[in-house]
Amino acid sequence: MNLPPVTMTQTDPHEEQQPECLYLELSSQNEQPSVPLHTSISLFLLSYCECTSFKVFLVSAKPDTQSSQSWKSQVPKSLAVSMVHVKDLPVLVRGCRLPAVLDETGRYCRAGLAVVLRHIIDRTCEADPRRKDAASLLGFKKTCLKACAEVSQWTRLCELSIPSAVEAHLRQPTNPSLHLPSALLNLEKTLGEPVKVHNDDKIRRQKLQQQKKNQKKISQDLQEDQGTDITQPQDSQSADGLELRAALAKLYVDSGAVPSTTTRESSDIRKVKTTELPQLEHVFAEGLYFTLTDVVLLPCIHQYLESGIQAVFSPHPCPSWTLPWDSLPEAVNPTEGKMSDVRAARKRQQLNNLVAMVTELARPGDTVVDFCSGGGHVGIVLAHTLPDCQVILIENKEESLVRGKVRSAELGLTNIGFIHANLDYFTGPFHIGVALHACGVATDMVVEQCIQAGATFVVSPCCYGFVQNTLKFTFPRSKRFLETLSYKEHMILCRFADQTAVQLPSEQRLIGKQCMGLVDLDRSWAAETHGYSVRVMTMEPDSCSPKNNMLVGVAGGGAGGDNYATQ
Repeated sequence: MNLPPVTMTQTDPHEEQQPECLYLELSSQNEQPSVPLHTSISLFLLSYCECTSFKVFLVSAKPDTQSSQSWKSQVPKSLAVSMVHVKDLPVLVRGCRLPAVLDETGRYCRAGLAVVLRHIIDRTCEADPRRKDAASLLGFKKTCLKACAEVSQWTRLCELSIPSAVEAHLRQPTNPSLHLPSALLNLEKTLGEPVKVHNDDKIRRQKLQQQKKNQKKISQDLQEDQGTDITQPQDSQSADGLELRAALAKLYVDSGAVPSTTTRESSDIRKVKTTELPQLEHVFAEGLYFTLTDVVLLPCIHQYLESGIQAVFSPHPCPSWTLPWDSLPEAVNPTEGKMSDVRAARKRQQLNNLVAMVTELARPGDTVVDFCSGGGHVGIVLAHTLPDCQVILIENKEESLVRGKVRSAELGLTNIGFIHANLDYFTGPFHIGVALHACGVATDMVVEQCIQAGATFVVSPCCYGFVQNTLKFTFPRSKRFLETLSYKEHMILCRFADQTAVQLPSEQRLIGKQCMGLVDLDRSWAAETHGYSVRVMTMEPDSCSPKNNMLVGVAGGGAGGDNYATQ
């Protein structure tokens, strides 16, 4: 492509003193405008620094893109951004790979991700010298991402390797043979190496000093309070969090807000060999401090994780359905026994969901098995509601099963039976399997029993943190998850899935809910390989239980892929 000669005339719009212009690429995907990673990173830094020193343009190669407004949803609302076509770019910018910045004169252009990001930080600090948090992004001696990619592993990783690998993944997210990009594996390997940071020896000696203070404090506490079981240091977070506190201290705008540290360690600390000092742990990419490297990597890793497997819950088919509790016999109601009124109300809501699904699927003459039945809250309601069906309760705790038997006798139910055994000892035929809050791997055992019998299943899992490999089951269950997660990673996912208790912060509960959805997505995909159509939904109302997922699988229903989305 032959470019016109670089000439500047008095009519050039940038000849006049104007704000610097930042030009960012706008690409297209599936005929829709799309913001590439380099652009996302630049916009993220502008937003993070609250920088208003630039006039920002998104550069499009398609004429019709300028009339489209869909790109606005991909740009921070706090930034004023305009569109420009590539043919209307200034000559200097047109000859460079974006992102690029053109100064006020129109004769000085900066191009390349690292160069542009460093310039944004410089302009932020010039506009407000108090922005020490922004200045700290450039790291020790302000050299972060200053060296070119050919000689700096971090510049190469941030400017080329990671963005390119993630972009490639985003272009083919559903490719089953696509493995974790090597660039991300290299980053993970780097984060596993010992921290190398300025004043490494000094910081490690401070950490050793803090650890010794903690040990001394524990010893004093034990002497003052004999017989008290102290399972961990009261101030353990102070020692373990030294790296994080050191990192956060660099982000304080007012340096006076940072507590002063000991200026000189005691002699016993100074004499310790460097090889015997405690290791420092990574808090951020390059060590202890949040720098420009992290600003670059954060959008990339976020995009990669967001483009992975995501659980999308099916809509509840009958969210308002409820049993006529006021008109039911007392022995049917879960208020019987020692259950509190609040817990009984939630139990009734849980039963509404399971009974609604079973009554929709059951036919006269069907056998319904209530696995892990406990005292029979589910099974007794089903037997009373479905008199034309046979209901079997299976429970390995005899006391619970006896209570259910007494309640059923009070009701005069004749279509109910009881089996005191582990659920895998049941081998009879049945049509629908039900389980409310079967703990851990018990949910997988119930689903497996239903698959072997060709029966429909309606289950609400519980105790995700107890999910682990057994003699009969290994995790992850589905082929897609096996290609994505190791067993250890699946166990971590299950631990997070248990973080849904009502007393936890809402953001933490939301993460727990998404992890629950992913664990159950793995279960549903495994069932779909046996010809099942599986829906994963949230019980209504969702406040009826912290473990409010419900899986409904029907044999011979074909693939249930419309219940989930992968991006």
